[in-house]
Amino acid sequence: MRARIIDGKAIAADLRAKVGAAVRRLSAEHGLVPGLGVVLVGDNPASAAYVRSKSRHTVAAGMRSFDQKLPAGVSQRELLALIGRLNADPAVHGILVQLPLPAQIDAKAVIAAIDPGKDVDGFHPLNVGRLAIGLPALVPCTPLGCILLTRTVLPSLAGCEAVVVGRSNIVGRPLAQLLLAENATVTIAHSHTRQLPAVCRRADLLYVAAGRAEMVRGDWIKPGAIVIDVGQNRIAGAHGLPRLVGDVAFAEVCEVAGAITPVPGGVGPMTIACLLANTVRAASALAGLAAPNLGSVP
Repeated sequence: MRARIIDGKAIAADLRAKVGAAVRRLSAEHGLVPGLGVVLVGDNPASAAYVRSKSRHTVAAGMRSFDQKLPAGVSQRELLALIGRLNADPAVHGILVQLPLPAQIDAKAVIAAIDPGKDVDGFHPLNVGRLAIGLPALVPCTPLGCILLTRTVLPSLAGCEAVVVGRSNIVGRPLAQLLLAENATVTIAHSHTRQLPAVCRRADLLYVAAGRAEMVRGDWIKPGAIVIDVGQNRIAGAHGLPRLVGDVAFAEVCEVAGAITPVPGGVGPMTIACLLANTVRAASALAGLAAPNLGSVP
């Protein structure tokens, strides 16, 4: 029996619909229209495409989009000044600086300059710390999307053995914290983990964010496990054309897993949907309002 395919596109569309309804309520009842400021530095094609997608979905949800584009040679001082203006702008409730940044800019300093209440990427040290000790926080969008996708298969993750492959500050580490909050038993694996296939085979829930195309093979999977593939890798396909694949060998793993996310169409759409959800939550909190009901969003 082949694995159930977790349809990230459909699940993300449902969350975006809930966000749109929440935005309409905020506007009608409180005169509040959430606003998202996205800062793009330089001309990286992948980053530019991603920002366009974010802006399109922001507007479609009824929110305001404040896109800011800076040249690749911008100084750190100029970028920090822009963030200061966005922090002070009452119409902007969420701020996101698209990564990666050019070499002359210290990304950590830029992230630390964002108002934590507007940090819809969830990367500010204050939000990271609050997440780590179990306090309410704006949390990174991709890990949040991973949790929501998993819950569509298994509503309660309590007691499950979860393995996270990858320890980045963007995905692996915050995902581990979210899984602990769900009462899962969590192992973080990485490039120095011994007997990685055996570690993965223990997992009821396997999350792969290693950045290596099709690294996880079918014989790494516990039968019936839920596999969430965060990878986005371009490899040569038929006729030399590029093909997008994940960190999991999809065809092999489908024969063993109970459920799996595809690439594309799995985690990717959820990242933007969770960004919109974070923006609505930030706008509500900054206005002193209760968090909107967005279904299963923690």
